[in-house]
Amino acid sequence: MVDILVVDSNPAALNAQIQAAGSLPLGQGYRKAVLTCDAGADVAICAPYDGQALPQLSRFDGVIFSGSNVEWVASDPRAAVLAQALRDVFAAGLPVFGSCNGMQLAAHVLGGACGPSPNGREDGLAEAITVAAPAHPMMAGRTTPFRATCVHRDEVTRLPTGATRLAGNAHTAVQAFAYEANGQRFWGTQYHPEYTLGDVCAVLSAGAGWDADQCAALGHFAADPDLADGARLTELRNWLTSL
Repeated sequence: MVDILVVDSNPAALNAQIQAAGSLPLGQGYRKAVLTCDAGADVAICAPYDGQALPQLSRFDGVIFSGSNVEWVASDPRAAVLAQALRDVFAAGLPVFGSCNGMQLAAHVLGGACGPSPNGREDGLAEAITVAAPAHPMMAGRTTPFRATCVHRDEVTRLPTGATRLAGNAHTAVQAFAYEANGQRFWGTQYHPEYTLGDVCAVLSAGAGWDADQCAALGHFAADPDLADGARLTELRNWLTSL
């Protein structure tokens, strides 16, 4: 049995908005995704923005940092509580997976940079993502190009020294990267393996004012094989398998 800690990177007020729109709070959503990959996993959730301290890290095999709906970039001083949590996890020698804000946070903590994309927001689906490092185990089984669920304004603007870019598209050059050096191991994606199309609609309805027509248009992709659980969860499943 694998023990996973999910760091929910939303404050409770923003999770309440998502829940009212029909999705789970981010931490619970990630717990559901992990259990879809591995029904025997034990998953705990911690919310630093709500004042929750990290639990004893020695009990865990790996830690996941979720996305976030806060208005500030991951390198902003207001995100310091999350950055410190990630530093503590790295110091404990635990493998980390992060998506969206979680990947941007890792880039910042590891010495890279993140900021608003010059191409604006990329919401709903990230199209034509190309695998840049097909031999990396996080990308095992990924067809290329592919599409994935996404919700983001910010992106990684400079990779940490020693990081490997794993995927990108025309909108965002760093759609996935890995860093494995100095006793630290991070795998992450800008897109959201954990999000179903319904999750994306709920998040965008709550935070970006999407209406029913926009969600219905996104729903037309429901039969896309890239968005079925088997493909959608590829990177998360590969990370869990690596632990």
